[in-house]
Amino acid sequence: MRPALALLSLLASPAAAQTVTPLVDARLRYERYERAEQDGLPEDANAVTARVRAGVQVSEGRWSALAEAQGNIAVVDDYFDGLSGSATQRPLIADPQNLALYRAQLQYRSKAATVTVGRQRIALDDERFVGAIAFRNNGQTFDAVRAELTPLAGLKVDVSYAWSVRTIWGVDGAGARQQAVSGDTVLANLAWASPLGTLTGFAYLVDQDEAAVQGYRLSSQTYGVRLAGLRPVGEAKLSYQASWARQSDWHRNPNDYSADYWLVDVAMDLNGPRLGAGYEVLGADRGAALTSFQTPLATAFKFQGWADKFLTTPPDGIRDLYASAGWGWPAIGALKAVSVGAVYHRFESDRAVRHYGDEIDLLAQARLGQTTASLRYAAYAADRLFTDTSKFWLQLDWTL
Repeated sequence: MRPALALLSLLASPAAAQTVTPLVDARLRYERYERAEQDGLPEDANAVTARVRAGVQVSEGRWSALAEAQGNIAVVDDYFDGLSGSATQRPLIADPQNLALYRAQLQYRSKAATVTVGRQRIALDDERFVGAIAFRNNGQTFDAVRAELTPLAGLKVDVSYAWSVRTIWGVDGAGARQQAVSGDTVLANLAWASPLGTLTGFAYLVDQDEAAVQGYRLSSQTYGVRLAGLRPVGEAKLSYQASWARQSDWHRNPNDYSADYWLVDVAMDLNGPRLGAGYEVLGADRGAALTSFQTPLATAFKFQGWADKFLTTPPDGIRDLYASAGWGWPAIGALKAVSVGAVYHRFESDRAVRHYGDEIDLLAQARLGQTTASLRYAAYAADRLFTDTSKFWLQLDWTL
C-alpha cells in the first residue's frame, strides 16, 4: 500500500521528527450475554477481553504522519466471536482476537483544508450513518482519501473516497464477516453553521462490493439533511436534532427498493439532571429482506438499544420511541465526570406497525486519573421479534 510506505518513510526521517506524540490506550472488559430460554442455546456467553492500541504521530509544520497497531486477546473466551467456536452453543460477542495495523495515515492541515490519506477513522455527525464503532474492541477504519475544506466562515465541506472498509472482525475475518470490504464508497457532507444550529446536507454512496457480504445487498445511495443545535434556557441547556434521508439501491445491489429515515430528538441538561426523548424511524419498502433502510457503516451500538437486536434493520423496518433520564456530577471526591443514566425503548415495525419489543439500558461511569470505568446493562423484552435478552458489561479504559 503506497500511503503506508510513504508514512513509514516520513516516520523514519530525522528531519520530519520535530514533534513526536506517542499514542497508547488500553481496555479491559468483561461482557456477559445471558441466553433466553427459548433461543435454543444451551450456554450463556462470558468474555474477558483486553485490547491495546499503540502508535506514534510525527508532525512537522502542516504535515503529520501516524501509525498505530492494535491487539485484542480473549482472557476468557466462553463466547462465540463470530469467526471461531460454535454459534449453536453460545451467543455472539463480536470481539474476535486480533493483531493488526489499525491506522496508518498521512495528513496535511491548514486553516482552510485538511487532507488525510491512508487507513483512518471517519466519524460523521452523530455516527448514525458513518462511524468508528468504538465500542467494539477492533473498531472500524477506512482505507481512504478524505478532504475537509472550509471555503467560508461557518461552511465546511467534508468528502471522502474509500476503497476498503476495515471491519470489526479483524485479520481472521472471512466470508460474510470479512476483515475488509472493498468497493468505491463516497461519503460527502456539506455543513453550515446557521443561527438555528448546524445544518448538514449529506450523500453517502456505500459500495459493499463483495458477493459474500449479503450478495451486494448492502450497497446503497442515501441522501438527506440534518439539523442539530444547542440553546441555553435560563441556567439549563436544550439540545435538539432532526434528520431526514432517503435510501435506494446502488451499484450491483440486486434489490430495487427505496426507504426513508426520520429522526426527532430533544434533550435538556439541567446542570445535573438530564432528560431526553426522541423518535427514530428506519423505513421499509415492501417487506423483503434488506429492502428496508440499512446503515452498514454506522456505529450502530449507539442507536436502538445496547442489546444489539437491530444491527440489521428488519424487513419491515423499525420505529424506535425512546426516553432517557440521568444525572451527572463534575466530581465526587477523586472521581471525575461521574454520571448515571437510563434509556427506555419501544420498538415497532414501520410496515404494518407491529410491536417488536421493549428495552431498558442502564449506565454508570466515572473517571479516575486517566482511567474511565463504566458499568452497563441492557435488557430486551421480546414481543413479536427475537427473544428476551440481557447483557452486562464492566469496562476499564485507560488513555495516555
